[in-house]
Amino acid sequence: MGQKPRKPTVPRPALDTVRHAVIELIRDQPLPAKEISARVHITEKEVYGHLEHIRLSIHASGGLLEVTPAECRACGFVFTKRDRLTPPGKCPVCRHEAIFEPLFAIRQRPGEDD
Repeated sequence: MGQKPRKPTVPRPALDTVRHAVIELIRDQPLPAKEISARVHITEKEVYGHLEHIRLSIHASGGLLEVTPAECRACGFVFTKRDRLTPPGKCPVCRHEAIFEPLFAIRQRPGEDD
């Protein structure tokens, strides 16, 4: 018995990557990581890794990853000085663990219009 010849594999187009999908999703529309992961079909943990890379790569093209900081649901504390993209575990003020997730969006840097 002869084997069927395999169909040639077609490489994925360069624009059809996970990071490009994330970029298009959050361009001018703030979304939490959970929403991004659901729409792009990757884990939430992977989203944060991609966002770190996107933060660096869009900087060269005049883009800016805008992060709306996480906020405590109990006391309203806003995590403005936090550099990490992942949400905090608990509030440093009231120690409550219910926290609104940070939101991510891509914007043009001020003063750099197309």
